[in-house]
Amino acid sequence: MKIDGKSYKTIWFENNLVKIIDQTKLPHQFIIKDLKIVKDAINAIKTMEVRGAPLIGATAAYGLVLSIIEKNDLSFLKKSSEELIASRPTAINLKWAVDRMMKKLSGVNNKDILKIALGEAKAITEEDEKFCKNIGLNGLKIIEDVANKKKDTVNILTHCNAGWLATIDWGTATSPIYHAHQKGIKLHVWVDETRPRNQGANLTSYELNEEGISNTIITDNAGGILMQRGEVDMCIVGTDRTLSNGDVCNKIGTYLKALSAKDNNVPFYVALPSSTIDWDIKDHKKIPIEERNSEELSHVEGVDENKEIKKVRIYPQKSKSLNLAFDVTPAKLITGLITEKGVCEASEKGLRGLFK
Repeated sequence: MKIDGKSYKTIWFENNLVKIIDQTKLPHQFIIKDLKIVKDAINAIKTMEVRGAPLIGATAAYGLVLSIIEKNDLSFLKKSSEELIASRPTAINLKWAVDRMMKKLSGVNNKDILKIALGEAKAITEEDEKFCKNIGLNGLKIIEDVANKKKDTVNILTHCNAGWLATIDWGTATSPIYHAHQKGIKLHVWVDETRPRNQGANLTSYELNEEGISNTIITDNAGGILMQRGEVDMCIVGTDRTLSNGDVCNKIGTYLKALSAKDNNVPFYVALPSSTIDWDIKDHKKIPIEERNSEELSHVEGVDENKEIKKVRIYPQKSKSLNLAFDVTPAKLITGLITEKGVCEASEKGLRGLFK
């Protein structure tokens, strides 16, 4: 996708360095950052310089490449893999990518290990890009059906950022939107601001603006009334972990949107690559829910009149706050799962019908 008319991916390898777009600076500053050692990759994941389940997984894969460049030693590689997995607990792609890399590198001699690691990391990124494109083509059919019935602008509500900035390219929830836009379907996107880090306001709206797609940022609590008014035709969100029974763990606030959608008969879709499916955990209560620094709630960040990024406190000094980063949307509230292999019902039967 594009920034200032130029096509970018979110991560790439160049001259023994991993290049990323520092998403903590968007939308105010566009900065390409170098990751030189494995701790840089770990820090990028922890601080959300990279975020979104697929991109976190890709960064972890390239983090292991950096580990080998830094010190071609099996014990160091194993330690690096453990630290990468521990860097953020909720997104399943992180562990999936590290496990896939370590399996590929098992038994490989030191002479060939860097070449094989780099090849596998590249394969992970190319696979995700392909999957996200196919998610878009499968979701496009849903948008086309709505457009054909409505004969007017299709209004889509999304939450957080499941755009190309959360993947390698195309995105998950945004991929059907981008494909529909390219086909000339008239669209408008309601963008939840997604407190406390405002990924919707700062990233999703930024992406859509760059692609010339009409969008409006709304407060997180406005989705319900828009659905009551008939101003939302469908919801599409992403996911950081999808259980085999169809339950979805996504950015905090997703569950409340799904409840509003159910109450107002608004279709609620979740877009995901198969790398986001957790086939092992059966009970959503066992998903590790990340609790982030409460300062993300008590402070807000923006640019001042000198175009410098500043952080200010908005809570009383003595107030406590709880910053849970994710919630779980039960399968019964989900209209369908949009994957790279097609659209299915949110259930084990639906998922296993696509992924045998």
